[in-house]
Amino acid sequence: MSGAGQGDSTRVVHAGLGDPAHGAPFLAGPVFQAANHWVGDAGPGGYGRTGNPTWSAYEDALASLEGGDALVFASGMAAVAATLLPVLGPGDVLVAPHDAYPGVRVIATEHLERAGVEVRFVPSSTDAFVAAADGATVLWVETPSNPGLTLVDIPRLAALPPRLVVDGTLATPLRQRALDDGADVVVSSASKHLTGHSDLVLGYAATRDTEWLGAMRSWRAIAGAIPGPFEVWLAHRSLPTLAVRLERAEANARALLEALPASLDPRYPGFGSVLTFTLESADAAQAFLARSALVAEATSFGGVHSSAERRERWGTDDVPPGLIRFSAGIEDTTDLVEDVLGALAAG
Repeated sequence: MSGAGQGDSTRVVHAGLGDPAHGAPFLAGPVFQAANHWVGDAGPGGYGRTGNPTWSAYEDALASLEGGDALVFASGMAAVAATLLPVLGPGDVLVAPHDAYPGVRVIATEHLERAGVEVRFVPSSTDAFVAAADGATVLWVETPSNPGLTLVDIPRLAALPPRLVVDGTLATPLRQRALDDGADVVVSSASKHLTGHSDLVLGYAATRDTEWLGAMRSWRAIAGAIPGPFEVWLAHRSLPTLAVRLERAEANARALLEALPASLDPRYPGFGSVLTFTLESADAAQAFLARSALVAEATSFGGVHSSAERRERWGTDDVPPGLIRFSAGIEDTTDLVEDVLGALAAG
């Protein structure tokens, strides 16, 4: 079992493994089940939509990293929906950043507002949240924000009356322990750094609030927002390399930050794999992406492969047409920097 005082690699390697048993594998294989042997009265756990041992092992791992009980979901958006929809109703107020993940904005405007929830969109800054917090029920923050990469003061916001939800996807629990800082719930897309190979779609939520946890658990079962056991097992198998993957990606991100010309306005929050820089036009950005040999044009981040995209192409964020959101992978630093600078210089 991992301990709170241990290093990151130690914690992720041992997270969720439980006590060793003679002859057993380090990580038990996935449990495939729908119907169970269930004799007598009805009760929780009688059907595969309400629980699975493979989920429980991964949730134990996430709980040990986040410092609160965790629930795994079929996607990050399923975790978002389970966090907000069961607890907000008519007369409640949600405050969220205007550059929140687009799916969060869709839930806010197309579902919560229709249900009588007041939604206040504000800039991604601590002061803006403080100014909008009066009478609010829930503050939803992303820190670092995406793609702006701004940071907010979690302890300051946690001290306010509204309950605080933090999307910590870019930070991961290795760089940010939002529950320790006073947040009520942490939500994350495990599709990114935690699984790290750009081949799984999963999400999770973590909290120390037993009532909120129960609401999310019930929503997961009723909505059927459950992950497959094999996907969860793969996610747990990928977790032990999180610390070393993150360290290499951060080293590459810092090297790129230092190598990029100041005229491109490179931005990096100081941790994580994501940085941004801005070319003079959409055409210049697309040409850069086409010329790079090592960087995949893709919309996700946090994988072992470096990837990037012209973020304005989605029309969901107020960013310059030439802004590149770049996710540093774990390639050799010299190779990656040479490839990026070469693709820029060829323009």
